[in-house]
Amino acid sequence: MDTQAGFLISQIKLIGGRVFEKILARENISEFNGAQGKILYVLWQRDNISIIELSKLVGLANTTLTSMLDRMEEAELIKRLPDPDDRRKNLIALTDKAAGLQGKYDQVSQEMNEVYYKDFNETEIMEFERYLQRVLENVKEKI
Repeated sequence: MDTQAGFLISQIKLIGGRVFEKILARENISEFNGAQGKILYVLWQRDNISIIELSKLVGLANTTLTSMLDRMEEAELIKRLPDPDDRRKNLIALTDKAAGLQGKYDQVSQEMNEVYYKDFNETEIMEFERYLQRVLENVKEKI
């Protein structure tokens, strides 16, 4: 059987990223880009986490993530706080500025969901997301 899951997922990620950036531009949202939005999304769910934990949750290598966090810190979106349990480590936390951007991000995310799920019914969406979750768990096993 000839399958294309990896190719299709890559294309969705690539083209979906372009659409996300286009929506950000159209809505005059310049405080963050698509890649930074993914980091912010994780921090809106779970603030004050280690770089290692953040790296796992966003799926980026520590080195890539560190340079992105440097830029986000310069833009006053995140701050690094000392870890109370380990003085050698820092925790990544949202700034008030970033906390205030969640509504804008949610608006763009809602529009992206409308793009992704155009002509899908609720049952199809739930089933599709269960399949995606299974694929994600399968690839995580190989890390």
